[in-house]
Amino acid sequence: MTDHEEMVPVTEQVIGVLGGTGSQGRGIALRLARAGVRVVLGSRDASRAEEAAAALGSGVTGADNAACAAAANIVIVAVPYDGHRETLAALSTELSGKIVVDCVNALGFGKEGPFALDVPDGSACQEAAATLPNSIVIGAFQNLSAEVLLNEEITSVDADVLVLGDDRPSIDRIVELANVIPGVRGIYGGRLRNAGQVESLTANLIAINRRYKTHASIRITGV
Repeated sequence: MTDHEEMVPVTEQVIGVLGGTGSQGRGIALRLARAGVRVVLGSRDASRAEEAAAALGSGVTGADNAACAAAANIVIVAVPYDGHRETLAALSTELSGKIVVDCVNALGFGKEGPFALDVPDGSACQEAAATLPNSIVIGAFQNLSAEVLLNEEITSVDADVLVLGDDRPSIDRIVELANVIPGVRGIYGGRLRNAGQVESLTANLIAINRRYKTHASIRITGV
């Protein structure tokens, strides 16, 4: 990230969303675009990304993953965990020097419900950081409900976004990005080594949703 990019309001930056045709990626893209942010959806198939972007409306365009990563100032990773490392490794050149926001949850699903997978690097975020040594990896947006994000009848998203990382200016940048979504607060959540706890919490939220037929998120009190 250049000094000029640090000075430009985040609403004037281009945000790329890898895995942008999935529900989480589309939901985040929709909310950012409605807040006036320019968004590029990325997919392995450019035509799928373009189709998904057209469905989201004004402010969103589509491209293949490489073009998306190259065009964006900040890149959000919303790909499935299966293939996470391989996808990022293939884009290491395009992502070099950029803030990469990983919102991937390494989860499994069984008869007893959702559970956190054992990730050798500690978390999906730490895996991303190990795979992209020339990028600044930040963890954020892991606990937001895709169903809520995509429901345009919900005008204010009742949720806090924990932002984790090891570079304070980049953390502040992503807190600023989270704050543009009406109802959402970005809150510093610790160093990147703590990202596994945040990712794992999504399994608890899914279990809550199934039990209570809702779309739960988190709020931090006292801040």
